[in-house]
Parts: sequence; C-alpha cells; structure tokens
Amino acid sequence: MQIIDLDPHIPIALPPHALTIGNFDGVHLGHEAMLQTLQKDAKNQSLATAVMVFEPQPREFFNPQNPPARLTNFTEKVALLDKHGIDFIIKADFNDDFRHLSAHAFAMLLTTLGTQHLVLGDDFRFGHDRIGDKVFLQNLGFGVDSLATITHDNARISSTAVREALAQGDLNAAKIMLGRDYAMTGQVIHGDKIGRTLNFPTANVALGRLKPAIQGVFGVDVLADKDGQMIDLYVLGGGIKGQTMSSLLGAVNVGKRPSVNGTDYRLEVHLPEFRGDLYGMTLTVIFKKYLHGERHYESLADLKDGINKDVDELMAWRNALI
Repeated sequence: MQIIDLDPHIPIALPPHALTIGNFDGVHLGHEAMLQTLQKDAKNQSLATAVMVFEPQPREFFNPQNPPARLTNFTEKVALLDKHGIDFIIKADFNDDFRHLSAHAFAMLLTTLGTQHLVLGDDFRFGHDRIGDKVFLQNLGFGVDSLATITHDNARISSTAVREALAQGDLNAAKIMLGRDYAMTGQVIHGDKIGRTLNFPTANVALGRLKPAIQGVFGVDVLADKDGQMIDLYVLGGGIKGQTMSSLLGAVNVGKRPSVNGTDYRLEVHLPEFRGDLYGMTLTVIFKKYLHGERHYESLADLKDGINKDVDELMAWRNALI
C-alpha cells in the first residue's frame, strides 16, 4: 500500500483506479462493506484500488477548539485499511483551498488522479456548492456504485453511532458495529510520573488525536511492538496475561485526570505485576471491560485508594473469566 499526499495544485497521476472517499473514522462494518464493493468493482474492471481520506477531518478543521471525538488517528486508520488490501491511500489536506473546491473542480481533480470508477455512500455529496453526487459524476463519465446504509437491529451503523456507544461505555455495542473490539494504538511517551508515587506506575500512550472517543476507566488487553517487531511483554517483565494472545491485562484511564488538575487528554495504562521498561514501544490497547467514568478524588491518597479498588475489581472480573 502506498500513501499519497494530495496537493490539489499539483495532483499526482496514479494508475487507473476505483476510488472511495470519506473520513473512514473507525473503519466500521459499514466502511468494510464499501471496501469490499470497491475491491469487487476494481477486480471486475482491472483497476487498482484507492481510498481518499481527509486530514484533519472536516469537523476538526472547522472547530479545532471543540473538536468532535475521534475513533481512529491517521496511523490506526491506515493500518485498518491496509488489512483490506488497498493499493493507495490518498491523504487530502483539508484546508481552505481544498474546502473551496467546487464540485466540478473536484471532479476534474479526480480525472487528473486517474480515477475511473467510484464507490460512494448513497448520501455522499461533495464540493463547496454541495451539488456533487452520483448523477453529477455519472454525467461526467465516471462509473459510480452507490451503497445503501448498513444497519444492525434496524439501526444505522455509522461512526457517530460507534462514538455514542463508546461514550456510554457500551463496548459490546461498539464491537458489534466495528466487527472487532475497540482499540487504540500509540507510542509510549514521558508523562508526569505521578503513578509511580502512588505505587501504580503507568505508561502514557500518545493519542494522536485532538479528542478521544472513549473516556473513563477500563480493563484492557495490551499488545506491544518495537520497530515493527512484536514484543512478548510477559517475557519482558512478567505481569498478568490478557485474553488476547501475547497480551497483558491492564487497567486504563482515558481522559483529563481531574484529580491532578489535568487539562489535556491522556491515555494511561497500568499493567499489574509488570516490571519491564516500555519506553520506545508502541502499545495497542484493546478495550474489554468498562469500569466507570473518570472520577475526581480530593487527595492523592484518595486517588491511590480509588485505583487500588479499580485494580481489585478488574482482577475479580479477570478471575471470573478463567
């Protein structure tokens, strides 16, 4: 798979391809249906496959001070799309120039790129004038396949629906719509090291997004790799094995840490009984059990007691699964 940074002023000519366009936040089952159709149509027409995504996502661009929650950062999104065998990811820089493109100018950009066929949602619109749709593209000579909304239990599967489920701590509903457990991936970076003073050391995992879609305290499985090589954390430093192969059980807090007057979003992982060094590693945090939302504790002693209770509850849950 090749990642293409799109400059509307200097577009790159790619091999003739079938294209789908969108945010693809979360790459849920509705997105997967689009990708499967894209692959089928491309194979039937001997075309390459391409997905155009926007960075930042449009709503982040328009409201950076109060951005919407985001399911996947760009790196996570690329990894999920790569599993579907996509040939090209076209990363469109969503800026003032791009958002002012008319529907006709955008269609001409697709022609220059080498797009011959598109797979779109039935409600897809484009161009600052919003006149771009399936019929508009067909009239310009593009082949277009339009997909209806994918549903589960008569409810629309969408990134918004997944975000709403995660905001409520409903990991099972999110899993049904995603087709997998919700997970976040990021590199371990230096934090405030407050956890060490409480005897609950944590790994601070880079979020790679302005606002996470999930907040609170959770039981998780944690996988690790370094320089693209999977690391067996149990061999590295002990710990308690998780449900996922090669993972360790972890307790995670995602949020702003009100008990220590935090102002930015953090993802902090505590691995019970683990004694290894995680700096420089990339962790994949797989959310398995919702414990509760973020809480404000009046003192560090109260915070330590609260963490201890969370870990005890997590251990009780884990032991019940064995």
